[in-house]
Amino acid sequence: MFETSVPVLIHHMKALTAILEKAEAHCEAKKIDPSALLNFRLFPDMYPLIRQVTLVSDFAKGAGARLAGIAVPSYADEEKSFADLKARLAKTIDFLGTLKPDQLADAATRQVVLKVGDGEMTFSGASYFSYFALPNFYFHAATAYGILRHNGVELGKRDFMGRA
Repeated sequence: MFETSVPVLIHHMKALTAILEKAEAHCEAKKIDPSALLNFRLFPDMYPLIRQVTLVSDFAKGAGARLAGIAVPSYADEEKSFADLKARLAKTIDFLGTLKPDQLADAATRQVVLKVGDGEMTFSGASYFSYFALPNFYFHAATAYGILRHNGVELGKRDFMGRA
């Protein structure tokens, strides 16, 4: 499970970092207050860009830690700028970089229990990653991309895929 999780999460967080750099440059070039993009939502009941990116980080660090059978690192959720978001992604990438393949050797069958509201969700590690963590990770990464693309940041599929 290591090869299908940790390197994949790292790759896409690096791609998201590059996307945020393009967004920051877009704001500078167009004389746009960065907070306009950082707080933009695709719809009123959706999270703004800042929260979308922090959730990408949360699902990545949560997946890595849970699959390795270790405590999930806790981050303060105090990001307010592109620099803050890029630093959070870098911190998450650094954390994932500490994980070793042998820590995930039995990850597919390891039981993962999530507290959700007043209840719990129980998965095998493979099901947790494939059907919960990874879809949520991509949902929030794609929504962050969509917010920025909607606001005129020149991005394409290659940016999202980390192939720009």
